Amino acid sequence: MVNRCAWVGNDKQMISYHDLEWGTPIHDDRLLFEFLILEGAQAGLSWNTILRKRENFRNAFDNFDYNKIAKYNELNIEKLMNNEGIIRNRGKIEAVIANARALIKVQKEFRSFDKYIWKFVNYKTIDNKFKELSELPSKTEESEQMSKDLKKRGFKFIGPTICYAFMQAVGMVNDHIISCFRYDEIIRRYSK
Repeated sequence: MVNRCAWVGNDKQMISYHDLEWGTPIHDDRLLFEFLILEGAQAGLSWNTILRKRENFRNAFDNFDYNKIAKYNELNIEKLMNNEGIIRNRGKIEAVIANARALIKVQKEFRSFDKYIWKFVNYKTIDNKFKELSELPSKTEESEQMSKDLKKRGFKFIGPTICYAFMQAVGMVNDHIISCFRYDEIIRRYSK
């Protein structure tokens, strides 16, 4: 029997996400953007809900091509508001467009979103040593700094809690509990 983080449960999609993605360091701008958007979409909802709609989000938002999304207009917004496959919240949809535009500005300044976003953890995964799910924080000093800076740059739906969930998802922090098989795997493969 494989030891996993308790939040996974028995859902096959959640197991696959936990085992193959969650906590794996990501340095691809498109994929970082996807996770930033999905974490924002999750606000007030369960991650399982977002995971089940992930392909619909990819289809609706041009596979998270931020260059295309940055050009979206009111017609695109109305089309998205009528798409039953995604979360139809106007504020969240408008945030996707604002975030695409803000990301492009960040790329121009830092050469990549990756170089910008990973600076909040000194370009290295923070390996936490939590024994229980209850020990995981909902936000940290780093996520608060990230949120503040992202907001200053025009990003939306990126409060400190969303930023911390993003940091967990893209491997900026290793928040697998230490008894989870992925905890050591991530340290072996990605820690320097």
